[in-house]
Amino acid sequence: MSTPRDLMIVALDVAPGRPLERGDLSLALAGAEVYDLLRTGAVRLDGDRLVPRASPAPEDPLLAEAASALVREAPYESPADWLWRRGRGLSSAYLAALEAEGQIGWERNRWLPFRGGRTVLSDTEARRRAGYRWAADEPVLLALAAAAGIRDELTPAEPAVTDDTVLTVLAAVHDAVMELEAVRQRRAIEDAAFANVWRGA
Repeated sequence: MSTPRDLMIVALDVAPGRPLERGDLSLALAGAEVYDLLRTGAVRLDGDRLVPRASPAPEDPLLAEAASALVREAPYESPADWLWRRGRGLSSAYLAALEAEGQIGWERNRWLPFRGGRTVLSDTEARRRAGYRWAADEPVLLALAAAAGIRDELTPAEPAVTDDTVLTVLAAVHDAVMELEAVRQRRAIEDAAFANVWRGA
């Protein structure tokens, strides 16, 4: 199972009632993909550039798609550029993949007889594996979850990431999420100002 899939499962399992920003989650998922590609040797970080390496395609279809989407010509791509490009709509792609595999279903009731309502995780090996990584306080998974808003920021007592390459990727995820939040706030202010103009305020 891949880290982005585990992160998506954790998002559905741990915080089903917590409002998550899809953009934040998508950026964290793109960061999780880079982490897995670094682990498998499909890419390396050269300065601030992601440089693809010759390696077997990952078994996971979405991770294989991520590997094939890497920029393969100099000057390559920074982790931040990758997050914005690859992250667009990524949470929806992982949600659809989990649904197609039978990992999740949709809650139904008499008011919503067809698909609708909230997602419900099936009792699968993938869910148990993601739960194990979460319960084990795996540092990278915790950091990505914090960036996505699934949980609060890490406390000093929790295990920390020590690999400089991974830290660079996690910092890029954090910065991208902060930038996206700044954009949201700016749009909210602009929308409020526009509404005031129309009301004659």
